[in-house]
Amino acid sequence: MPKTKRKAEEPHTVDQKPSKKKAKITPTTEDAQTRFRKGLFDKKVLEQYTRDYSDSSPYKHAVIHELIDDKLLRAVRDEIKDNVSFTPKETDIYKIHQSGDLANLDGLGDEALAKLPSLLALRDAMYSQAFRDYVAHVTGSGPLSGRKTDMAINVYTPGCYLLCHDDVIGSRKVSYILYLTDPDIPWKPEWGGALRLFPVKTLEGKDGQVAHTPVPDVSKVIPPAWNQLSFFAVQPGKSFHDVEEVYHAESNAQLVREGGRVRMAISGWFHIPQIGEAGYVEGAEERNAKNSSLMQLQGNPDQYDVPRPLPVPVKTKGEEQDFDESDLEFLLRFMAPTYLTPDTLEQVSEHFGDSSSITLPNLLGKKFAARLRTYLTAQEKASKDLPEDSTKLEKETPWRVAKPPHKHRYLYMQSAPSKEKSKKRDETKGKDKREREREESNGSDNPIRELLDEFLPSPQFRHWLQIATGCKIESHDFLARRFRRGKDYTLATGHEGKPRLELNLGITPTKGWGDDDEEEQHDEGGDEAERPARRRTRGKQRRTADEDAGEEVGGHEVYMAGDEGDDNEDAAIYKSGSGHDDNILFFQAAAWNRMTLVLRDSGALRFVKYVSRRAKGDRWDISGTIEVEEEDEEEDEGGGEGGYIDPLADDTEEEWKGFSPSEDSDSD
Repeated sequence: MPKTKRKAEEPHTVDQKPSKKKAKITPTTEDAQTRFRKGLFDKKVLEQYTRDYSDSSPYKHAVIHELIDDKLLRAVRDEIKDNVSFTPKETDIYKIHQSGDLANLDGLGDEALAKLPSLLALRDAMYSQAFRDYVAHVTGSGPLSGRKTDMAINVYTPGCYLLCHDDVIGSRKVSYILYLTDPDIPWKPEWGGALRLFPVKTLEGKDGQVAHTPVPDVSKVIPPAWNQLSFFAVQPGKSFHDVEEVYHAESNAQLVREGGRVRMAISGWFHIPQIGEAGYVEGAEERNAKNSSLMQLQGNPDQYDVPRPLPVPVKTKGEEQDFDESDLEFLLRFMAPTYLTPDTLEQVSEHFGDSSSITLPNLLGKKFAARLRTYLTAQEKASKDLPEDSTKLEKETPWRVAKPPHKHRYLYMQSAPSKEKSKKRDETKGKDKREREREESNGSDNPIRELLDEFLPSPQFRHWLQIATGCKIESHDFLARRFRRGKDYTLATGHEGKPRLELNLGITPTKGWGDDDEEEQHDEGGDEAERPARRRTRGKQRRTADEDAGEEVGGHEVYMAGDEGDDNEDAAIYKSGSGHDDNILFFQAAAWNRMTLVLRDSGALRFVKYVSRRAKGDRWDISGTIEVEEEDEEEDEGGGEGGYIDPLADDTEEEWKGFSPSEDSDSD
């Protein structure tokens, strides 16, 4: 598994250098307690919460209802609505609307502070000695800092979420969430937005090193509620949790009736004591840093991650000659004939050479694509029959579940072992054309497995790929993936070593992912004179459509420049209120019958965005990792977001024989 390059694990402003602050007035114990509900600090109540915390699972946590004085919290909510601005942010791991760090409120001017008296009172009460002692007693965490305040307001509207992580960064000791949902419209669990906790497996490797690995399925769901506090001790490799997507309403009218389904919360952390505070231990913060999630991802053994890479070494000697008739016959079973003409292959090679990436629409021939789409559409209709539980799903279906969820989660099938593939290709080669057509028409075979085990690993396709990219292939590894809506994603990772070729064949049969207008435009054709112009502009059109649709349903694959910014910046932030997206190298929405090829170096991050439950179906693709021979070449002066080849030809064999693409080669 490649190492992650993402610094932050959650949507909070953390560990920033404090602004110049006014002297803070710390509330007395009596004053602080008046800001909480009556009876909260009674000894019996405290002991009950402590017992509940001790008995909780999958790891220790607590939920306190009606934490704050109701009048005070309503005033806080009103101040936030009227005076606090929020920035929409998206990374590989979250989509939220976020305020600034409330620790910096003391640095505001008098006029601004005058608008937030209740919010200041709440913050000071939460970090008062009285409440810190309360939380420390319940969790057994030991002393907590009152000087280092670390809290922000996060708003989740329909479509927002936070994926699996463990909150372990720096000096954090206890994580908490205080909900400010609409007090007059009770939140319903079916709206989503719950805090969800993941069980953890403890596994020991052959070297004796212990790994704590979260399982793919949550075991505890805590829906939000007005004035409810959820909290837990931050434990490296154990305190894995996420925030369920806030689901869209069926109509705008319903959304209005339900108050917009706005999941507002104040969330943050209590930290270990700082210099000068009771309980401070020199070097403790540095030791905590070593247990951060980033260090875990880089240092812990990953032999328990699945799917595991299964590269198949290949020998390309003797494959440099031209295609013979049997090679073309094999490729035509799967590929559109347009892509087998010398002129089109030359165009593909030129584009790829210029920008190291390319998008090839309608790569699969009409006959095979139709059979594949029929199969996938049937699978989509049967989606309700897929078991929710991962263990049960793996027992009852051919799919496996990618894990652990703090790195990725999706369904996958891997290529069959090379001996099985060779045997099947030999059997297929011995059949005449009519026999193969009869088998294909019966639909008894799984066309996904045909792509995985026959077409993509074949010497014929490998030869075609080498011509198309100019790369000499050393090994290949193919994986069929299914990203279920409302469940699946991959988080941003890089890879170590030399550049490699990455292939993605989009086979998502549903519409609504961002490329629909373009696909319809291609299917409809058009006047021949209009085609070159459309070819030149389509790359830009595709990007705009992808961004618009991806905002709603996700499922797009993103390549980004790696970790080169400020240390406080999240390398995987690709959308924010600032509108900057200069670090995006390549962007492709889920699509039908579209292949992308990217020559990726170790500095590029890659992820597939979480698929919203709003999507019309699942995202399906075949993903390939292809190791290539590194060659000493002069640096390319090309660049950009990749070429886009549109052959604009029908997939009949007759037209293929006489095909002659337009002389206009400016098809970016």
